[in-house]
Amino acid sequence: MHRIMLVDDERNILSALRRLFVSPSLQDAGSPKFQVETFTSPQQALLRAEEGVVFDLVISDYRMPEMDGVAFLKALRQIQPHAERLILSGYADLEALVGAINEAQIFRFISKPWHDYELKSAVAQALAHRDLLRDNQQLADHVRLQIGVISKQEMALRRLEEESPGITKVHWGEDGSVIFDETELSDSAVQEADKWLNSKK
Repeated sequence: MHRIMLVDDERNILSALRRLFVSPSLQDAGSPKFQVETFTSPQQALLRAEEGVVFDLVISDYRMPEMDGVAFLKALRQIQPHAERLILSGYADLEALVGAINEAQIFRFISKPWHDYELKSAVAQALAHRDLLRDNQQLADHVRLQIGVISKQEMALRRLEEESPGITKVHWGEDGSVIFDETELSDSAVQEADKWLNSKK
């Protein structure tokens, strides 16, 4: 099950978005099921992301009084770089958004008012893209392990970071690699990594 974060300062918009992803009539047997969390405050959403709850996808409005959607998604990318990011806005904002969308690596721009089918399709594509990147990264990790580029513990710590962002206090490189600072690793993170390694024996 994928977890989705919705951020918009207008509660009626959040309610409409939430209904789209949790309504039983829209989640038939062949559709993916979602866990959805909603926030009217970008700052509160960032605090939630810092708690270690992994979000697969984040959908944010652009025009918000506390922080615009691009600034919010850029900040969230620093906390959870693997979460796919979509932004909602009117066509009038599109020209101003183009450069910022690239800078924040936003997966898709969705115009308001949206069409339900278009939004659901964009979400499905974004989640498929995220899953593909995750699978490719795991495969690359196994190759690096086999040729001795990374250790088993480093690979285990990467898995923990994906499952609980922040637990290992790692830094992410521009190419998606994990930069470890052993002085910052918590004892609990190392213990969890050891448990993960032992479970694979």
